[in-house]
Amino acid sequence: MRLLLLTLALPAIVSAQDPLEIIRRATELDRRDTEIARSYTFLQRQERRDLDSSGRLTKTESETFDVTLLEGSPYRRLVARNDQPLSPKDQRKEEDKLQKSIEDRRKEATAQREQRVAEWERKQRKQREPLKELPEAFNFKLAGEEAFNGGVAFVIEGAPKPGYRPKSPATAFFPKVKLRLWVDKKDYQWVKVDIETVDTISFGGFLIRLAKGGHVTIENARVNDEIWMPKRAAIKGSARIALVKVMRGEMIFTFSDYKKFQTDSRVLTQ
Repeated sequence: MRLLLLTLALPAIVSAQDPLEIIRRATELDRRDTEIARSYTFLQRQERRDLDSSGRLTKTESETFDVTLLEGSPYRRLVARNDQPLSPKDQRKEEDKLQKSIEDRRKEATAQREQRVAEWERKQRKQREPLKELPEAFNFKLAGEEAFNGGVAFVIEGAPKPGYRPKSPATAFFPKVKLRLWVDKKDYQWVKVDIETVDTISFGGFLIRLAKGGHVTIENARVNDEIWMPKRAAIKGSARIALVKVMRGEMIFTFSDYKKFQTDSRVLTQ
């Protein structure tokens, strides 16, 4: 009987350890979570750290935004600079901008509102487009398991497939990077992604060029026992922004204070 049960379970065990199958499952679950994520508000902090040629920190700047759903699509309101509250004057400016956005969105005709929401949803889908091409673009291997975020994660390494040709601008950088992925062993959700450039790449609508040796890292965490959401993202290395400004250092984005919009979202107005 034990032998029979093992024989029946073996295909599932092998499948669960197949890195390509793990990637496919994580991608499918990420697509499902996109819809749930729409009902959450959060705080987004973005910090820029500039380094000199010796690697010494020369400048640090940060901004914090309150992000919530306003009449069907997100609205970002600046709430702090360098971790300090805005001045009364700047607070009034932000409140005025918010009130104007509320009024403008509520005055929209049905077709205008549908177009605005559809455009945001299109951008959301475009951001996830590269995930669909991962199996075609990379050769994956299971590198082991690691303790992560209180659980255990599969560690998967990805190297570009020789001869792979990107199908869209969003995946044009795939042949120039190598991947290291962490997937939660229990939930099969992304917990961390590290992208290392092996050549100069462009992304963000080609507004950012990241030189060889740069890293893009994304970490996720379980929220409200129902969804995995971004916790931290970082771009590190030598980058050219808008094809003009050169930055050597790191951009760090942190996400916190997630709250369900329908039940316990923050009040935007003061």
